[in-house]
Amino acid sequence: MAAIAYLNLDGTAAQAIEFYAEALKATEVKAVKFGDIPQNPEYPMPDNELSMIMESSIEFAGGKLMMSDVLPSMKAVTGEWVQGNSMLISLVMDDKEMLRQYFENLSAGGIVTMPLSDVPWSSCFGMLIDKFGVHWKFNSDADQFLDQVLANKK
Repeated sequence: MAAIAYLNLDGTAAQAIEFYAEALKATEVKAVKFGDIPQNPEYPMPDNELSMIMESSIEFAGGKLMMSDVLPSMKAVTGEWVQGNSMLISLVMDDKEMLRQYFENLSAGGIVTMPLSDVPWSSCFGMLIDKFGVHWKFNSDADQFLDQVLANKK
């Protein structure tokens, strides 16, 4: 398991990835745009959102930083992006049962913004804000998703 700093950005994730990759002397950079994955024809994404970053990771000197853009169409769920709420903690692990336990424990007294569920980018993904106002993201297979989409683009 890894607890990873995760940055939410307001449409500037691509520029931030470039900046942090250079500043941190990244050893590996992965980034997937919303338009890189199959879209649900019943809920088409606006064109301006397809080029936004859905998921990314920057590895450097034994550390990892992840980030994505907050979609304008999702702000009803995620809340408006403001300087200060742009960071969350992402728990990434293969053990889905342990991930579920952490989710349940951390949601006590907080707000579940997205229940744990199987989504196109993860077989176990969810988000919550704990009782202290800290934003958390849970993901069972973030690295596999990034690797798979990037391999399919080649």
